[in-house]
Amino acid sequence: MDYLDALIMHGPRLWDGLLLTIQLTVISGLLAFIVAIILGLMAGSTNLLLRIPARIIIEFFRGTSLLVQLMWLFYVLPLFGPSLEAMLVAVFGLTLNYGAYGAEAVRASLTSVPEGQWEATVALSMSWPHKMRRIIFPQAWALMLPSLTNLWVHLLKGSSIVYIIGMSEFTFELLQLRRTTDWFFSLAVVGLVVYFLIALVLTQLMRLLEARAKFKLGRGPSLREILSPVPTAKKSPDDQPTPVLPGGAR
Repeated sequence: MDYLDALIMHGPRLWDGLLLTIQLTVISGLLAFIVAIILGLMAGSTNLLLRIPARIIIEFFRGTSLLVQLMWLFYVLPLFGPSLEAMLVAVFGLTLNYGAYGAEAVRASLTSVPEGQWEATVALSMSWPHKMRRIIFPQAWALMLPSLTNLWVHLLKGSSIVYIIGMSEFTFELLQLRRTTDWFFSLAVVGLVVYFLIALVLTQLMRLLEARAKFKLGRGPSLREILSPVPTAKKSPDDQPTPVLPGGAR
């Protein structure tokens, strides 16, 4: 069987596996963002009742293998009572593992906000939620997005491991395609190209989000300028009209 015939025959299963991979990447990525922000804020808090539990959770999920976490949730946890579906286990495992890594990016970004900004919020007697929402977090958000983008791409690739709990995601279907073709075509051609394209789209979307965050801080062009097919000419100081004073004087 040649490569084209094998690809056509396995096409529907590869498509279903790809949709499952994208679904896992999007859902787990969004939830991991939420977990990362919550744990990052807690880990950066001066309150020990918030910081210590956050550090324990972060270090536990960063210090243990995702493979072990998935197998524990799917095979060991039912021995103690609750039994979770494979999809739920995959989402939980990816969310907690990459959310723990993302929490460190969030905490580091918060500490990277200039000290003067923190002092200004104290001088203005802002409450903690108010200063986070209006001053600190918007600046930290622009700083943490590149790291969170990298983690989301890693999550995309990490989702390939969920086949160990019986999920027929894209990598699993690539391994089935390999049986009728070879390793080179299934993984080095089809798998490589598809994963690269998904990661590329994901990265570009996150870069637009980063550009939007920087624009709100006055540090870059707007999304309209970035996406415009016609480059926007920047006005130089010499292009500004000279103000005319009363009486005709300049």
